[in-house]
Amino acid sequence: MLRFWRATINTRNGLAFAIRSEQAVREEIAALAISLPLAWLIGVTAMRRVELVAAVVLVLVVELLNTAIEKLADRLTTDHDPQIGRVKDMGSAAVGVALVMGGLFWLFAIAERMGAI
Repeated sequence: MLRFWRATINTRNGLAFAIRSEQAVREEIAALAISLPLAWLIGVTAMRRVELVAAVVLVLVVELLNTAIEKLADRLTTDHDPQIGRVKDMGSAAVGVALVMGGLFWLFAIAERMGAI
């Protein structure tokens, strides 16, 4: 039980730090808050609603991982390093892919709600 408690505290600390230090994380938290009621309105089924919220949560998860990579890379060196730059670019690409995927989920659900598909 103590291990679970410590993991919970670490999770809270990581989220708090990310929210304080990263604008993108704050924006994705706001998107998550907005997605909860919107998913209820747009989702045709309970499962679709869960999928819509999960798509936003996935973007947040990928953003947190990207932030961790960037913070670690910045800690390794402040000098410009092309390899570190490529690693950071790949993290950003992962966020971009997650955003596109999430957007497609939402567009599909909106089309479904409108009866287009």
